[in-house]
Formats: sequence, structure tokens, C-alpha cells
Amino acid sequence: MSAATFQPASGRPPSGATAVVDPPRHLLGNALRAVKVFAEAAFGVVILGEYGEEAGIRRG
Repeated sequence: MSAATFQPASGRPPSGATAVVDPPRHLLGNALRAVKVFAEAAFGVVILGEYGEEAGIRRG
């Protein structure tokens, strides 16, 4: 036997504080963030010689 209780779902949205339904999109900020991450990864590989050991890449 379970002690859980179930309440039937109502047809109306909940009242009070709720999460934002459709957050604003910052396309330029997201694009700049992606370019930054890519540039940091490229710098790490090309200049610092970092590579993915966990991916099975071997130097040699």
C-alpha cells in the first residue's frame, strides 16, 4: 500500500509565483559565448598542446 496522494489536475494554470513560460532569447550573447568557448578550445589545442586522453587520442 502506498501513502502517496494524487490530486486531479485542474484545467486552469496555477496561481501565484510560477516559472517564466518563455524566457527571453539573447541570440547575440549566445553566439558570442559559443565563439568564446570555441576560441578557448582551439587555443588550448593549438598553442598549449592539450588533447583528449579520455577520448583515446594518443600522441606519437
